[in-house]
This record gives sequence, C-alpha cells and structure tokens, in this order.
Amino acid sequence: MRLVILVLILSLFARVVVIGKTNQLLVIDQPPKLHPYPVARQNFKYPPAISARSAIVADLQTGLTLFEKDPDALHLPASTTKLMTALVALERCSPDEIGEVSAVNREGTQMGLAQGDKVTVRTLLWGMLVASGNDAAYALADFCSQSLTAFVVSMNQKAKELGMRRTHYQNPAGFDSRDQYTTARDLTVLAKAAVANPLLSKIVATKNVTLADVSGVKVYYLENINELLGEVEGIEGVKTGQTEGALENLITKTTRGGHTIIGVVLGSSDRFGESKTLIEWAFKNYQWVVP
Repeated sequence: MRLVILVLILSLFARVVVIGKTNQLLVIDQPPKLHPYPVARQNFKYPPAISARSAIVADLQTGLTLFEKDPDALHLPASTTKLMTALVALERCSPDEIGEVSAVNREGTQMGLAQGDKVTVRTLLWGMLVASGNDAAYALADFCSQSLTAFVVSMNQKAKELGMRRTHYQNPAGFDSRDQYTTARDLTVLAKAAVANPLLSKIVATKNVTLADVSGVKVYYLENINELLGEVEGIEGVKTGQTEGALENLITKTTRGGHTIIGVVLGSSDRFGESKTLIEWAFKNYQWVVP
C-alpha cells in the first residue's frame, strides 16, 4: 500500500517539475489563470429601453455578455470602420513612417490634410481616430498599400482572422455601402483587438491633441467626437460613427475597479446618452467574482 501511494506521489510530482541539465527547476502543467467573471447582483434590474437598433455590453476579459439587443443584426458600421483601418495600417506600416499626401478625400469629417502634406503614419492615426478624419483614413490606405482595393482586401482578411463572421468592408472610412456592414457582436471583437495595441488604446482615450506635419509648420488641432470622454467615470474611448444610413453608432470601453466592459450601440438616436445608461446599469447590476 505504501509503495502504491509513493508511486502516485512521484507520478504527480513528475508532471509538475522537471530537473533540467542545468539543474534548473522548470514548472510545467500549471493550472490556467482564473479571471474574475461578472454575475448578476441579488437586486438585479433590467436596463431601460433604448432606441438603438442593435446593442451589446460584454466583459472584456471573459467575453461574457451582460446585455444584448439584436447583437447579430447586420448594420452600417460608419466610422467604427476606422478601428479596422488602424489595425491594418499598423500591420503594413511603421508608426514613424513618413508619407506625402497625394490626394485628399474631403467628404465628411476631416483632420485637415492638404495635398503635399508630409506626415507620419502615427499622425494620421491620431487624425483618424480622434477627429474621425476621413481624409486620414484614405491617406493611410494610400500610404500602407499598393492600392485602395488591396487595402480593403486586407481589411476583410483581418476581419476573418479576428472571427468577425458577419462583417465586410468596402472602404476605409466607413461610408455607407451595400457591401459595408457589421454587427454589434463583431464590433466587440474589433474593439478588443484595437485596444490591445498600446498606441491605439492611448489615441482612442484622448479628448484632444495638437499635432504637426514633419516640418513642424502646419498644425492639426484634433478634438475627439466622443462626448463621454471626461464625463463618464472610467471611460477609455473607443470610437464614434455616424452617417445618414447608420444613424448614431458608438463603441465604448470602460474600466472600474479593475474590470472592463465593452459597449456597442448601433442605429441609436442618442448614442452618448444610451451608452452612458448601459455603462452605469452594467456596473450597478453586476459584480465580478473569482471562480
């Protein structure tokens, strides 16, 4: 009996440690790190009705859904598209790479580019994600790809890689198109990928910033469209979007007490008010526990 117990103990110990040739103790088969997960509080209350056609609130760490309203319905993404444009640009270009603006898309919101401006990719990222500049989105596609078509192909490839199964892009800025669509659920995936990049995470959480071209002569004054920055406790971006067809879209990231939620509202008549309502509701009605 003692021999059997000894064999079992040695067998278990062998799975935990290995003595290498250098006499180093190598730990293997460690149990996975357990993350706190959200559970409804005892006095849980459902959120008030919202006008958004589609919405979702999810825990960033575990991916668990706290609230949803038609989260898989196809919807026009508007300028939430620019998060994907940023990811693809950074895969193809260095942030410090310099380019010259050859043409300017002047439709919709602008960061203030002009033909001939010499700027870094980093500056364009700020202009695209803070001021939601359509001019910056098209300049990035031009800088970081052989053609606009090739860049959009890369955007769709990236969407597939991320598992965004109901998303398709037709342009880098978010202009309405029959072939440009996404879902609230897919946008939580995109937002998580974007904020995992330290540069992008910093940019989307910035309320305003002043930048210059490489000569230091031309200045760009950028103001974030996201009205919740500085107003809602713990909010850290992420991206606004608005077109005639999409109505009002907003992706938010909010951290309180070490816990982070991603919220998405699409087709809203009050994206800031409804996002704020869902954020406050989530932290009031859920608590995070360790398994």
